Amino acid sequence: MDEAAARRDEPRTSGANDGTRPRSDVERVQELAAAKRAIEGELGKRIVGQKDVIDLLLIALFARGHGLFVGVPGLAKTLLIQSLAEVLSLRFGRIQFTPDLMPSDITGTDVLEEDPETGRRVFRFVAGPVFTNILLADEINRTPPKTQAALLQAMAEGRVTAGGRTHALETPYLVFATQNPIEQEGTYPLPEAQLDRFLVQVDVGYPSEAEELEIVRRTTSPVAASPQPVLSRAQIVELQELVPRVPVADHVVAHAVALARASRPAEGAPSLVREYLSFGAGPRASQALVLGAKARAVLDGRFAAEIDDVRALAAPTLRHRLVPSFRAEAEGIRTDDVVRAILDAVPAR
Repeated sequence: MDEAAARRDEPRTSGANDGTRPRSDVERVQELAAAKRAIEGELGKRIVGQKDVIDLLLIALFARGHGLFVGVPGLAKTLLIQSLAEVLSLRFGRIQFTPDLMPSDITGTDVLEEDPETGRRVFRFVAGPVFTNILLADEINRTPPKTQAALLQAMAEGRVTAGGRTHALETPYLVFATQNPIEQEGTYPLPEAQLDRFLVQVDVGYPSEAEELEIVRRTTSPVAASPQPVLSRAQIVELQELVPRVPVADHVVAHAVALARASRPAEGAPSLVREYLSFGAGPRASQALVLGAKARAVLDGRFAAEIDDVRALAAPTLRHRLVPSFRAEAEGIRTDDVVRAILDAVPAR
């Protein structure tokens, strides 16, 4: 899609660059690409490296998806998400998940109060930490399924039901959850239905030697400059609304669907899929691949999603949606190994 076509086809909205004319989608794409560079610069004041992680975090943000971060302690997962909220002028909330955490500790609860004027007792809803813009669910697998499920409605619908009443959550609303992959004793693995609600799973690895040297220098020196806001909440909502309007060709959608379908153990599936998976990804994976590809395109300043965008997101989109078999666990086959086999079996065309 060229710029002229984009200007001709995009819907007109209120708000203008110069105060007199509405902005086109082409201008919004350019604004988002410039904002991405500015966000990366501001985050770089605190975060060393982690470019791929930041890219996936921004894709999830502007695609209105949630992210699951998996990595050992000390890799700045919490600091990164908190810093992103500061850079985007968004309210930030953090919940430390523990085995004794109750659902009402997340969503909020009704408290009985006495009206000083009338003397009548009335219930008042006290909102929990879920009422924010960016929620960090720290070590989400350390709390029982009943409490994990308290987040499900918020993640899926953007609202919370408590005490028989439904409360809407302010937009944008995003949940970024963390898991520690090495300490599994006393944990409760997330059920597949909740894992499917995360747009991407981001595996956070160790920094390089040069990056680790810089981390140590920074964290053992006087406090560095704080990141400055780049976008307002209203701008973020407007740019989130841009992503679904990004055009995508039929063959790109077909490729996303083919990748998701190739992950399902059935006749014709890659041999690694049939041998090592119990269940594959559902239709929500295809949707996530296309929506994520659109977000990746506009964050790079491009006006249409391509097959390369879909393939670049295959591992983070599929890895948490695949259910390994007992044989896979016994032989040490990881879901990323299966995703690579799927990409080989479904070549770009």
